[in-house]
Amino acid sequence: MITQRKILMTKLRKVAFLALLGLASHAFAFDHFTAKSWLVADKNGKVMDGNNTSEVRSIASITKLMTVMVVLDAQQDLNEIISTKLFKSKLSRRDLISLAIVKSNNDAARILCEKYPTGLSGCITAMNTKAQALNMNNTRYVDPTGLMSDNVSTAEDLVKLVLAASKYPIINEDSNKDTIKFRPNKKKVVEFHNTNKLVGQGFDFIVSKTGWIHRSGGCIVMMIATAVDDRIVVLLGSKSTKTRIPEAKMIALAY
Repeated sequence: MITQRKILMTKLRKVAFLALLGLASHAFAFDHFTAKSWLVADKNGKVMDGNNTSEVRSIASITKLMTVMVVLDAQQDLNEIISTKLFKSKLSRRDLISLAIVKSNNDAARILCEKYPTGLSGCITAMNTKAQALNMNNTRYVDPTGLMSDNVSTAEDLVKLVLAASKYPIINEDSNKDTIKFRPNKKKVVEFHNTNKLVGQGFDFIVSKTGWIHRSGGCIVMMIATAVDDRIVVLLGSKSTKTRIPEAKMIALAY
């Protein structure tokens, strides 16, 4: 009886929140999510609500969080200038990290891994080793970008990834960047916008990363600081890059 009452109260709270926010249409109702797997957790990683949270799915560019973490763990010189094919110019390792996190640039992520002390294969090995150390037991990485659908995880495992990523100040900083600007070869300024369209809309992100390939659908992970408490949102397999944002926003605002 108590359990049924809690379930009813939770549903009523959701409906009230959505009505208040003007999001109560069936397109954004929890029961009509296009996401195949999602969850919301507290700052300690305790799952508060979700659906198919242990389902193994492709994670696309969510991969890049792990790529950046192992690169930062290697403590290489962030100011080192690296020759790249990006813009036919030279960029610092720090610039490449911003491109990987903010723009979700695949070339930047691959270059970071190629310049890892033990090379591309060593970087991927380090990614899997770190995943195991974090008890992400249903996670596997085969490339540093997320372009390969064999990069898989679960919503529950990704909570552990987000918690680990939240300890890296550079990831915190880049997660809140609405835009990044470069001036390759001292020519025209090139500007890129964050792939998470919620950045710059009043949210205080601790961690933010999006992902998309055909096999994964729209993906997003976020850790948001709120007046009440920090919240972690994981959403996988949304219908498109357009549906993942309103669905993630609804979860973030409802808890």
